[in-house]
Amino acid sequence: MRVLFVCKHNRFRSKIAEAAFKKINKNKNLKVSSAGVFKGFPTENIVVKIGNKFGLKIPKKTKGLIEKEIYKVDLLIITANDVPASLFKNKVKKIIVWKIPDTSQNNIRKIEEIIRIIIKKVDKLVYQLNRRRK
Repeated sequence: MRVLFVCKHNRFRSKIAEAAFKKINKNKNLKVSSAGVFKGFPTENIVVKIGNKFGLKIPKKTKGLIEKEIYKVDLLIITANDVPASLFKNKVKKIIVWKIPDTSQNNIRKIEEIIRIIIKKVDKLVYQLNRRRK
């Protein structure tokens, strides 16, 4: 199963979700990636540093969506509150929308809060996906 996390620029929310999924998931049959609707500027050092505090490996390089790759995805999760699900209608088997708000790269407390929210959602997702596969 292929899982794709999407946010607006792949600088924060989708990138955190991908890193958390890679850390939590032990099932080799679940493949994960992330991308932005628009390929953003590199991820800020502060996000990488705070992600490391949570045990997450956050690459600075961002990725943009490639339409032909979307068709290969089994589950697309929109982590952002500013990306419409209608963009992906009839392109993927299943779409989940989390609607997580973005924050300023200077707001350390808010970045940490959002990371905790994402980790909790990813943990629940990994559990549900592994339960379905048994």
